[in-house]
Amino acid sequence: YVEPPKKEDTYTGFRLSTATGEQQYIKGNTKFFALALQGGGGPIGIVKYAAKGAYPTGAPILSGHKGSVLDLDFNPFHEHLIASCSDDSTVKIWGIPQDGLTETITEPLVDLTGHGRKVTLIRFHPTASSVLGSVSADHTLKVWDIEKGGELTTGPEHPDLIQDLVWSFEGKLWGTTCKDKTVRLGDARLKDDVQFTVKQPHEGAKSTKLCFLGDRPLFATVGFTKQSQRQLKLWDMRNTEKHVLKLDIDQAAGVIIPFFDVDTNILYLCGKGDGNIRYYEISDTAKTPVFALSEYRSTSAAKGTCFIPKRGLDVMKCETARALKLVSQGGQGIVEPLSFIVPRKSDAFQDDLFPPTFSGNAGMTADEWFAGANKPQLTVSLDPTASGLNNERRDDNGAAAAKKSAAITFKTPAQLKNELEAANKKIEVLSKRLTDAGLSADVP
Repeated sequence: YVEPPKKEDTYTGFRLSTATGEQQYIKGNTKFFALALQGGGGPIGIVKYAAKGAYPTGAPILSGHKGSVLDLDFNPFHEHLIASCSDDSTVKIWGIPQDGLTETITEPLVDLTGHGRKVTLIRFHPTASSVLGSVSADHTLKVWDIEKGGELTTGPEHPDLIQDLVWSFEGKLWGTTCKDKTVRLGDARLKDDVQFTVKQPHEGAKSTKLCFLGDRPLFATVGFTKQSQRQLKLWDMRNTEKHVLKLDIDQAAGVIIPFFDVDTNILYLCGKGDGNIRYYEISDTAKTPVFALSEYRSTSAAKGTCFIPKRGLDVMKCETARALKLVSQGGQGIVEPLSFIVPRKSDAFQDDLFPPTFSGNAGMTADEWFAGANKPQLTVSLDPTASGLNNERRDDNGAAAAKKSAAITFKTPAQLKNELEAANKKIEVLSKRLTDAGLSADVP
């Protein structure tokens, strides 16, 4: 069941950006959630989960774009790095200080340029560090190495606007949907590579969304019929001529964004403009591969939704998933946390609900991935007692998982410039003292 949020547990008072598009409008990790706000410079609000209640006027923000921010994505391997893309055709990488934003940051850590028009969607690679994918209104897909600050490769040019961008479970393939009613899957390391296509997965003219179903050779699409009925289809990459399953959902106008939980095999369908969230179990062995589990209903329509990583859940409360639902009411944004809970009588850790999950550590470097390596996600146990006296989490091999290094305290270029000026002044004073003493400051 879903535990509806209490009013005191919500986040309110956001002046949301009016820019619309294919994005989710909200993203979260285990420490913060982020959303695009109204104002000049493409402001981005970064909110700690403890900061419940009204968003303060004049709160510090990230602000460095020259146009509206269209999408955001947290680095899955570093809780204090976030990427943003904008109308201004750039992608920027930002550092978030250890304790969150204490002052407005206007200088990004990295500025990625190369797209010819607005950048509409960005997605970090699921297993390789520093790899980021982006798509643009120039109909291209680009892959970046954010550590080196440059482009790795450009994917095939699409004939029309790209509506979605996702990575496969290990990040071997990218997947896109396009306004030309074609799904394309390809290897981003190969220029202009398209390995699989599905022509007209849905007959309707509205946007189609896509997600891979874990390490299976299956993926799901959600779109519309000619009669504007929303539908879900499952496809097998080994034969994309015909869908494996078709499920008609309902008659509604909002685009549905799918989210797949690889640990529980649950597919969540969250519609823009919907008050409800449907969820289904995906099974390889059952007669019907998709089984409807339940549906969360509410009267508040969602502008966007995201799910946070499993490491941020209350596992002893049997919280198997947590969604952040963004609602727009009277021009003000409200974020509602929704906890998906499986009731159990026992107070013990439920290992059947919480198998080893993504650890938040990269499986390989960007160079290794680009050279052709494919590695699964590194996993960790969520059992708080698994490590005995130290109470550390252990990975699925029983070895103690390495603790994440303390978050870097990032400094902006302006801060570094001030420090350099102060250092130069100090050098000038010390050089004068040496000269007055008859000594030379020059190194032989």
